This record gives sequence, structure tokens and C-alpha cells, in this order.
Amino acid sequence: MIDIATRVYNHTWKIDPIVRSLIDTDFYKLLMCQSVFRNKPDTQVTFQLINRSHNVRLAELIDEGELREQLDHVRSLSLTRGESTWMRGNTFYGKRQMFSPEFMEWFENLRLPPYHLERQDGQFVLTFEGAWPEVMLWEIPALAVIMELRSRAVLKDMGRFELQVLYARAMTRVWEKGERLKRIPGLRLADFGTRRRHGYLWQDWCVQAMIEALGDKFVGTSNCLIAKKRDLEAIGTNAHELPMVYAALADSDEELARAPYKVLEEWQEEHDGNLLVILPDTYGTKAFLDRAPDWLAEWTGIRIDSGDPVENTEAAIRWWTAHGQDPREKLIVFSDGLDVAEIESLHARFAGRVKATYGWGTLLTNDFAGLVDGDALAPFSLVCKAVEADGRPTVKLSDNPEKAMGPKDQVERYKRVFGVGEQARRAVRV
Repeated sequence: MIDIATRVYNHTWKIDPIVRSLIDTDFYKLLMCQSVFRNKPDTQVTFQLINRSHNVRLAELIDEGELREQLDHVRSLSLTRGESTWMRGNTFYGKRQMFSPEFMEWFENLRLPPYHLERQDGQFVLTFEGAWPEVMLWEIPALAVIMELRSRAVLKDMGRFELQVLYARAMTRVWEKGERLKRIPGLRLADFGTRRRHGYLWQDWCVQAMIEALGDKFVGTSNCLIAKKRDLEAIGTNAHELPMVYAALADSDEELARAPYKVLEEWQEEHDGNLLVILPDTYGTKAFLDRAPDWLAEWTGIRIDSGDPVENTEAAIRWWTAHGQDPREKLIVFSDGLDVAEIESLHARFAGRVKATYGWGTLLTNDFAGLVDGDALAPFSLVCKAVEADGRPTVKLSDNPEKAMGPKDQVERYKRVFGVGEQARRAVRV
């Protein structure tokens, strides 16, 4: 077992770069990257860091030189022989050779493209521009670097014993969560915590703790490097990025309305089984289901990532039933800001009505709230999103207006095209 407190105390060790591999990323990024490589390889995109928690003034906490050093290190990474062998030869979701030889040859020769960094009003303006398959792979490393540098900035003046006590308290908190969760019959839970983790070593520790605490109720991790290292299932499907870019590329309102379904048409050409999971909330879950083609009801499941999870799951159950499908045979993936209480409540309501599984993210891998004076280590909401595609702005409506993004005039246009009316606002914890 790694002594995390000592490694943090000796934070200048070169043994601990924040991102240590191109597969230190979420599995869905690699799946989506292959789809983009196949279908839209020449699309030019811009990704940008977006800090939703404006009170966390990152440029006043994090040293710019350290940030550049870590980002430059990410640009030096390439796929190792062992990582390539794992991707080429491993079985993912029951399928051998998930990644095509053409994609793997491209990925094996990849170095991430340049970044652009500025300061503005106490925040970093961090952007990435270029070909979509290359730029999209910056998202997870960029988030991991910023999140861990923030953690290091808070911890840098702590002594060795103070760090030991801090991590002992944090470990106890994680373990107690696992003790509660293991009492839930039929639980299926995965780690989705890469994007906003406290740090790589901490995420790896949390995964090991859940393996021991939950046994076969812990079904895997979204982090490919940890999945490889710990011989776990790599978990993930697709994300908002695909419909956001496809929608931005649409030349008319009619094409815009079809864009989310066009994405899924192409997705099912490559995948089947548990990879056929719909993410319907990019432009509103209700509007998506109301207009969805009948063939989508045959897909395996739906991921719930914003809005009221109870309301949206009930809507999914009604939709499946109306299309002659048995909801008890369908998968619901809950993934929006989960913690133990929410998992317990959702499982109590939906067990036996759907096949529920839980993607547990930031509040597994970065729950240090209250453990440092001033709550300086509390998790916060940081994202890295595609903001432009071939010179056109992207838009996300979500089921929660607090997560919406895009120019105001385009947001109004998308609401009109997708038939989205008033939406209830929900606080975004992470």
C-alpha cells in the first residue's frame, strides 16, 4: 500500500507527475475518439476549461509555472507497448478488438496538440484547438492537472504528521461510505471519479478500497490506467460532446433537430450490448424521448446525468413501456453528483423496476470537505468542454439550466428547435 501522505509531503518527486499515461483517462473518451476518428476526423474544434465555481479563483491558487510544467509533461506522453497491447488484446464489454487496427496505429503515434494559457479575473483561460480526435483527448488530463494542482497548493505547507492525519481521516470517510453501500442488496457501482479527483494516487486508493469493501458489487472504473493496473472492467459509453459538436455542424434547424439521433445511428454501427446506452439530456430529456425514433427504445439503457433523477427515470420507464419494452430488463446508469445517501434513496425506489447501476464520481475520489480549515479542499465544479466546431459555437441545454452553456441567442434557438420550455434549477455540487 502506497504511503500517500509521504508522497504528497515529498511532492517534488518526479515519480509523481499528475498525469502519467495517455490512458490515464476515462474509457468513454477512447470509445468516442475512435468514433470521431472514423466519422469526423477533419472537424476542427476548440475545447475550453470552464470553472462553474467562480469563488474558487484558480489563477490565485495555482502557480502558472507548475501548471505549464504539468501540461508540457502531458504533451510528452505516448502510448507504451504494454498499454497498446492492453487496448488491442483486452476484452471490453465482452468484445475482443474493441479498437480497430487503424485507430490503434494512429493512437500509438499520437502526441497531444499545443495548448493556450492566459489569466483572466483570477481564473485560467485554458484552450485547445485543432483536429477533433486529437483535441478531445485533452479534456480529462487538463481537468486532472488543474484539480491536483489545486490540492497540492492547499497542502503544500502542511507538515508530515498533519498530512498523515488528514489522509487517515479521508480514508476513514471513504471506508465508512463503503461500509454503508455494501448493505444495499443487488448494488452495482463503478468509479467515475477521474475528471475531478483529488489526485491519481488517491483515486487508485479509493478504487482499491471499494474492491475490498464491496466485492462483486464494485463492477469497475472509468479510468483506463487503473483498470489495466488493477485488472478491472473499464467502464464508459459516450458523452455530451458528440451531440454538441454534431449539432453545431448542422446547417439548418431540421438538421439540428436530427443531430442527437444521427450520433446514435453512427454509434450503433460500431457497438452493441451494454454500450448501447442513451445520454438524452444534452438538449432536454423529455424533448429527446418525445421525438426519439422507435428503434432507440430497443437500446440497452439510459444514463441520467442532470435534472431530477427520480423524475427522469420515471419518464424513461413510461417511454419504454409505451414502446412495448419491459423496463425491468433495461439499464439505468445514474451519474450526476452521487453520494451514498442519493445511491441509497435511488436504489430503494427503483430496485426491481429497472436494472440500476451507479457511476460514483467526485464524491468518491475527492471528498475532503470539512477536513481542512476554511473548507479549502472541498470539491468544486470544473469542466472542459467543446465550445466551438468548425467555427460555430456549441450549445448544451441539459436538464438543469445551471449546467447550460453557449451564446444566449443560440441557447434560445436550441430551446425553440428542441421544444424545451421552463426548467427547474438544481444546485451543481460537482
